[in-house]
Amino acid sequence: MHITSLPSPYGIGDLGQGAYDWLDFMAATGCKWWQVLPLGPTGYGDSPYQSLSSFAGNPVMVSPELLYEDGLIDKEHLENRPNFPTDHVDFSTVIEYKRGLFQVGFMRLSELPQLRAEFDEFRGKNEKWLEGFSLFMTIKQQQELRAWTTWPGDLRDRGPEAMKKARQQFASTQSYFAFQQFLFFRQWARLRQRMAELDIKLIGDLPIYVANDSADVWVNRHLFEMDVHGRPYRVAGVPPDMFSATGQLWGNPLYRWDVMKKHGYAWWLERLRANLDLVDVLRLDHFRGFADYYAVPASEPTAENGKWELGPGADFLQTVRDKLGVLPLIAEELGGESSPLVIRLRDDFELPGMKVFQFGFDDGREHQFLPHNYPERCVAYTGTHDNDTAMGWFASAPVAERKFSLEYLGSDGEHFAWDMINRLWDSRATLVVAPLQDFLELGTEARMNYPGRPLGNWGWQVEAEALTDELAGRIAKLNSEAGRSA
Repeated sequence: MHITSLPSPYGIGDLGQGAYDWLDFMAATGCKWWQVLPLGPTGYGDSPYQSLSSFAGNPVMVSPELLYEDGLIDKEHLENRPNFPTDHVDFSTVIEYKRGLFQVGFMRLSELPQLRAEFDEFRGKNEKWLEGFSLFMTIKQQQELRAWTTWPGDLRDRGPEAMKKARQQFASTQSYFAFQQFLFFRQWARLRQRMAELDIKLIGDLPIYVANDSADVWVNRHLFEMDVHGRPYRVAGVPPDMFSATGQLWGNPLYRWDVMKKHGYAWWLERLRANLDLVDVLRLDHFRGFADYYAVPASEPTAENGKWELGPGADFLQTVRDKLGVLPLIAEELGGESSPLVIRLRDDFELPGMKVFQFGFDDGREHQFLPHNYPERCVAYTGTHDNDTAMGWFASAPVAERKFSLEYLGSDGEHFAWDMINRLWDSRATLVVAPLQDFLELGTEARMNYPGRPLGNWGWQVEAEALTDELAGRIAKLNSEAGRSA
């Protein structure tokens, strides 16, 4: 469950009381791992996988209640809020509401010397990425939120005089965007402290690619396949698959892996360190791209006419292991299971792969995604954010798959999601995970994402009343009976 799906009276799940209540609920269940989506600031489509920065946090997750505790806003700012829905996120309304809170808080910062000192210290410690990101956001605001590739040439190309002028002219705005990051990381550190007290660990998510309209690309254009105007030659995606007959054209710029190798993969190492500072383990989204990646000419309207090319492979992962010492990574290689390159890369570095139970009902009992076929070194799921919920899948699956799933589970279908969960928990997999929607037996209305659909995703939010003591007890019993209690 992502942070934004937590219960909150302020329109979106945040790092305030709802998150602490959730941790208490988790502690009561005996579950020790919580998996979230990428934590970066979102742009087009509100997708966590199209972030404006690989290093920044998403300000919409900042808790208004904690801002009030810090003296940055008044109680009336909490009370005079929009009439938010409680079962889904209205992103545009939330963003506008919190923008007002940040503006008030920023103006009051000078009146709070201790907090101001902490902010100055934060800016100093994070200058390497924060300066570029906050300047990017400042210019983006001045350019009416247009993509950086459409900015005037001297700003687009980071001309020295244009950068100097922007820093001088909009210094206060740049500080304002840095202030938002200070708030996020301050509240995040506090929440992580509570997680440590409860011995609850966090699985984060790192997209392999970054958004073209991001500070990452604007600041480091030489690391990406693009022309002098910032236009990609080729973009990322995947060929036609179970999700889309024409493939998925993600549109992210591709890396110049040869250039990255010459620099010792320095940017990637910084990215991994920054994200591992926030979580305990990272799921590497689209792990296949490190073995071989799909490149589509930027002029193509679909992903049908791309080609596979070799990725950085073992050289990259060995460098990461040499520099970081360990590889606290989960390989999301669902799209690459048929590729020997991917399997070899995953296994040579002893990374746990992923198994998604919901994908296992279309090819008989030998399907690798059925629990009785799991190896021990894997992380197994009933489904992920890209799937329908278990109940939603069962309601719409082909007749033959429904029939086989009922036979396999010994189920009558009434509590299909829990039947899947029980079977998964009894598997050999080292770690098992289920979306909260499956524990709640929710249908397609609670689906988080439709791959290939650019808008209308990521909005599901759980209502506080759903997280009952009865549910916590049921999950605790499940963990105990399956031998998965801490």
